[in-house]
Amino acid sequence: MSLESTEPSKVSTTGEPDDYLERRALRRGNAGWVLLTGLGVAYVVSGDFSGWNSGLKEGGFGGLGIAMALMGVMYACMVFSLAELSSVLPTAGGGYGFARRALGPWGGFLTGTAILIEYILAPAAIAIFIGDYVESLNLFGLESGWPVYLACFVIFIGIHLWGVGEALRFSFVVTGIAVAALLVFAVGAFMDFDASHLNDIAVDHDAFGSNSWLPLGLLGIWAAFPFGMWFFLGVEGVPLAAEETKDPARTLPRAIRWSLCILVALALLTFFASAGARGSAAIQDTGNPLVDALQPDGEATALSRVINYAGLAGLVASFFSLIYAGSRQLFALSRAGYLPRFLSLTSSRKAPYLGLIVPGAIGFSLAAATGDGARMLNVAVFGATISYALMSLSHIVLRRREPHLPRPYRTPGGILTSSVALALACAALVATFLVDVTAAFIALGVYVVAIAYFGLYSRKHLVARAPEEEFAALAEAEAELERK
Repeated sequence: MSLESTEPSKVSTTGEPDDYLERRALRRGNAGWVLLTGLGVAYVVSGDFSGWNSGLKEGGFGGLGIAMALMGVMYACMVFSLAELSSVLPTAGGGYGFARRALGPWGGFLTGTAILIEYILAPAAIAIFIGDYVESLNLFGLESGWPVYLACFVIFIGIHLWGVGEALRFSFVVTGIAVAALLVFAVGAFMDFDASHLNDIAVDHDAFGSNSWLPLGLLGIWAAFPFGMWFFLGVEGVPLAAEETKDPARTLPRAIRWSLCILVALALLTFFASAGARGSAAIQDTGNPLVDALQPDGEATALSRVINYAGLAGLVASFFSLIYAGSRQLFALSRAGYLPRFLSLTSSRKAPYLGLIVPGAIGFSLAAATGDGARMLNVAVFGATISYALMSLSHIVLRRREPHLPRPYRTPGGILTSSVALALACAALVATFLVDVTAAFIALGVYVVAIAYFGLYSRKHLVARAPEEEFAALAEAEAELERK
């Protein structure tokens, strides 16, 4: 089974009613580049408030810093590649659509499934973190548990059902609050900055290459990869808004680039300010590193309380936007027949209501049943790294196989750029086994079930009229004409 095979004999398509696509249409032209930039930041911003600091336990300040830099390079190279691909194929399929054209139906399905794993598991994890924040802030006397998780999914899915324009504007406002709070935090934390705090984690002298900056040795850099990703995880979801965007060939590349620039700046500020104010050792185990960085004596201050509430805003922004991304990926896969077709039906307000409700129900069930947000995030990271590798590979294949394909935006560095992203994504994939073997095997188990469904059923029932399938069919027809 070759990923690059696109021969028509490898896959079957079936007929569908004349109104098939009309019943599966999104609202066009709702988002400009500013709203999409906000969406890209919203996907990620919760990672600045918590989670990344566990990488200090794996690699120390130096190890996590190098891991963050390498993962930043990976994301930069990947999003520049995605910017080109999204200008070529601006549909809701995003990564699935790119891989479908480059790697065939199997490649498209494997990429789309990996993206779904990320975008269904991550909101479930964040719902748990929201519950923890609500409890720690003593909001309305609530404790972290299924009622809080249910309220998150019901309220925020409800806003998405209202309409994409309203949803993106809500996300933009909440994200703005979170970003402003990060900037205020950085100013406050740098007032107490001390460079000696950065490398205060005890050195493991038995680890190869260990020193004060790399207390866990060189292997600690690799083990910190998944946590370095948390400063950027999710930004690749911007192309999923393609069908709801004004002039997507121009808007998407611009929004992707600006999102990453903002995220890099926030990552550097958060990382250095947190560790320098309180010390790497003090924040490596905490669930709320920014707040603890502002409380060296353990006593709450006015600023730490503000940041605590802003952390909740950051979690809400990421939760809300990841629900959006997951629904659009599910919508595209379902519309093309890779998943049950009824999941792509849209409401009178052009919202994929089942694409929102079904993943939400799965996410809520996982959150309520396990209460293990860290494990679910690790599963999401595993799915993400697989999709990164396949999307980067798609860029390489399309550049080599279809060099004359019209590209309104071209990736700086071309294939070299996407090759760097591919190599680093593969390294990050292996690193997930160093951090959480159980999470990696859970993700693999989900993959096996999905592959069985596609291999035995859905690949024989694809929808030829779906945009991603039409785009691939056009490439097959052109290739056939060249062979003749």
